[in-house]
Amino acid sequence: MEICEYSSTLRSFFKTLNEEWLKKYFTVEPYDAVLLENCESEIINKGGHIFFGILNNKVIATYALLPPLDGCVELGKMAVTEKHQGKGYGQQLLKHVFEIARLLGYKEILLYSNRILENSIYLYKKFGFKEIPNNDSPYKRGNIKMIVKL
Repeated sequence: MEICEYSSTLRSFFKTLNEEWLKKYFTVEPYDAVLLENCESEIINKGGHIFFGILNNKVIATYALLPPLDGCVELGKMAVTEKHQGKGYGQQLLKHVFEIARLLGYKEILLYSNRILENSIYLYKKFGFKEIPNNDSPYKRGNIKMIVKL
């Protein structure tokens, strides 16, 4: 899988890939809709980044580093299309997350998730994320908050 940075030609895939998993497990919350509909103004133009995983000329994965705060960046909107899950692409994305976060000088990466996404939680722990108190999740579904120091 090749990983490339956001371009407006790939914009629709950011929404499509994320809506796939959100609708399967949860609902698209208002904050999700804002980020997915306005990813350039809400993420890119505010100092964040979006990346896409491309396999055989098809976009199969994405993730965003939301605008940083005090040296900490939030990993959000990470998705691998269902057909390609369980094949190591999520791990490849996370390795890329760490490379980019270090390159950009971030000190920590945080994320919000949900405990029913057991495979995701397992993967985050494998990469060193630790659970921390969660009293500020922007998502109703966000019942776990995790962080890793770089």
